[in-house]
Amino acid sequence: MIDAKDVRGLKLARVEFGRRGIDISRADLRVQRGILTIRGVLLKGNIRSIDDFKVELEHAFRHLKGRTEIRDIQMEAMILN
Repeated sequence: MIDAKDVRGLKLARVEFGRRGIDISRADLRVQRGILTIRGVLLKGNIRSIDDFKVELEHAFRHLKGRTEIRDIQMEAMILN
């Protein structure tokens, strides 16, 4: 059975990445027991430089970890320009 808290966490993650301009269309996001797992490829989207992308990604992670639905994040994704 799917935990409603995990469903909310997944929706929060998708919204947060979109808000920050991070393209997750080629990535698989899953939340199980409060752990967000990101697999596949993350694209810069409308972010100019890789340094700006990394900053936005760190901000997104910090924001998501501050939510009760997400207690940890596992990144198994590549970043492409």
